[in-house]
Amino acid sequence: MTQSENDITVVHVMRHGEVHNPEGVLYGRLPGYHLSDLGRQMADRVAEHLADRDITHVVASPLERAQETAGPIAKAHGLDVASDERLIEAANVFQGKTFGVGDGALRKPANWRHLTNPFRPSWGEPYVDQVVRMMAALGRARDAARGHEAVCVSHQLPIWIVRSFVERRRLWHDPRKRQCTLASLTSFTYRGDRIVAVGYSEPARDLVPAHLRAGAKPVKGASKGYGA
Repeated sequence: MTQSENDITVVHVMRHGEVHNPEGVLYGRLPGYHLSDLGRQMADRVAEHLADRDITHVVASPLERAQETAGPIAKAHGLDVASDERLIEAANVFQGKTFGVGDGALRKPANWRHLTNPFRPSWGEPYVDQVVRMMAALGRARDAARGHEAVCVSHQLPIWIVRSFVERRRLWHDPRKRQCTLASLTSFTYRGDRIVAVGYSEPARDLVPAHLRAGAKPVKGASKGYGA
């Protein structure tokens, strides 16, 4: 067995922190959405949590909220933040619209045609396409940190989809049941090029508003992490 085949590499895939979005827009891939003050606290908290880890590579989605989340982690390890388009948020036809409980896009009949197939899904980027690009991004980060650890900052849906694929779950799901809160870490352990374990942690859980945690019931009028 060669050294590369026996190397243990950990790729932590982090969801970015809370975004300033008082209008409740599903911002998706739109530019101009930055971390809130609380989101910056979340990023700092995770940087502290990872300060003693053997991190040699930090990469993020090109969107501002992901780059800003990655910043404190990279700084703590004397690294620059790389960018990888494959870590970007999933495309969504509802981007730029409000998507609240009891109001917003779902009340408009013109939008119902986008809701016909939850298995693909019909309203956005196919789940399979997300798996392909995310697995490629994780593989690139693994190679960059071979034998050490890497951090990839991405977005809720792509993270959950790639985890579901690795854990051999169906890709279509109830969005309310995703285990991927703000500033959480979904950690993939590789032996060589093969994933041998998946872990999940929430270093900033106490900073996450209760209605944004996994399994929380929607609250009308509450700020949501749309397009997160």
